[in-house]
Amino acid sequence: MKAHGGFYIDGAWHPAAGRDTIDVVNPADEQIVAQVPAGTPEDVDTAVRAARRALPGWAATPPAVRAERLAALRDVLAARKDEIAGTVTEELGSPLAFSQAVHASVPIAVAASYAEIAAGHAFEEKVGNSTVLHEPIGVVGAITPWNYPLHQIVAKVAPALAAGCTIVLKPAEDTPLTAQLFAEAVHEAGFPAGVFNLVTGIGRVAGQALAEHPGVDLVSFTGSTAVGRQIAVTAGAAVKKVALELGGKSANVILPSADLAKAVNVGVANVMSNSGQTCSAWTRMLVHADQYDEAVELAAKAAAKYADRIGPLVNARQRDRVRGYIEKGVAEGARLVAGGTESPRERGYFVSPTVFADVTPEMTIAQEEIFGPVLSILRYTDEEDALRIANGTVYGLAGAVWAAEEAEAVAFARRMDTGQVDINGGRFNPLAPFGGYKQSGVGRELGTHGLAEYLQTKSLQF
Repeated sequence: MKAHGGFYIDGAWHPAAGRDTIDVVNPADEQIVAQVPAGTPEDVDTAVRAARRALPGWAATPPAVRAERLAALRDVLAARKDEIAGTVTEELGSPLAFSQAVHASVPIAVAASYAEIAAGHAFEEKVGNSTVLHEPIGVVGAITPWNYPLHQIVAKVAPALAAGCTIVLKPAEDTPLTAQLFAEAVHEAGFPAGVFNLVTGIGRVAGQALAEHPGVDLVSFTGSTAVGRQIAVTAGAAVKKVALELGGKSANVILPSADLAKAVNVGVANVMSNSGQTCSAWTRMLVHADQYDEAVELAAKAAAKYADRIGPLVNARQRDRVRGYIEKGVAEGARLVAGGTESPRERGYFVSPTVFADVTPEMTIAQEEIFGPVLSILRYTDEEDALRIANGTVYGLAGAVWAAEEAEAVAFARRMDTGQVDINGGRFNPLAPFGGYKQSGVGRELGTHGLAEYLQTKSLQF
């Protein structure tokens, strides 16, 4: 798509206040494919003011009408699915088939879910002699990451709009073209001017200005735990609500009774998906000591199949960061059984699918989020040892448990300190709440739980 040279504010494209731009680079070949403006605090202020002006009218719009607009947005996204997939591939480097199957398709499903939720949600309820009202919290500042650029946008914007909020979006600087395409879709879907606004820019400038702005009532951020802490401090100073979806170091626990080959193969596929750039990826595989050597062999063979399937990492900085973790894993005594730091291609920010064996829980690669195609395999002696290892990080975003009997896996999953657990390879559910325990975040996205983040409660007594 052709990049816009301005920002989508108050229902139209407006020129930037400054002259700075951001290069959009295709990470597969390192070529600049577009430039977008770098927003300033002045641009953010203009967008927030537009959102505030639009808030009373949109908040008063009947939920059924808001649902109609969301259904129209779903239809526009579906009609432009191929364009979305191509845009994500161009700026993220994702293989086109994956962009079509995941990056373009999942956001359509999420938008559809909120069209239905908005139409049927009880925004009022009777509690004894009170009527309890669930009202929009106000203007939302949404700051989204690059790894699933459209999904992360829709997962924030759709529930906010369903709730009756207005919104200002600051997308990741690496993937602004997808955000611009989304703004076009919002316009085509017929939302009133000012309900949705887009400012592209650098996080420490535009993102910080949005988080600090007194006209923003809620900051919804997805990204690193380090930045999430900063946003929480900024918002806390103004007693402003935050919703934070942060890092993860999820455990894939394979109990002795499980189908080992299936659990290992699915686990490797999970880690390699989106080139490992998934916050909920099962990057720690926990295997009983008696089955450990077999699991390592299976994982190494499975990883080798992804050498020509996965795309690059998003930029050179991320590639070098992941390579640094691989070097640290070797230095701390982990055994490299697949991949490594050597680049598999002459151009592009590629990292080979990498598997470490003999990883112990205290190693850096078992504790910190790497955000690349790197799997650590850890051994455990019994279920209590497995639980200790699984819960032994500061994160708690996702995880998986495998066992011959579903009840056995569920019993273990109930004791895991994490926000979401897949049982024997359970499928993604766009209606299930997604979010973390501990330092993986605050709040939930998706489904009715995601809608609730954008509502505040008032009670009327009679």
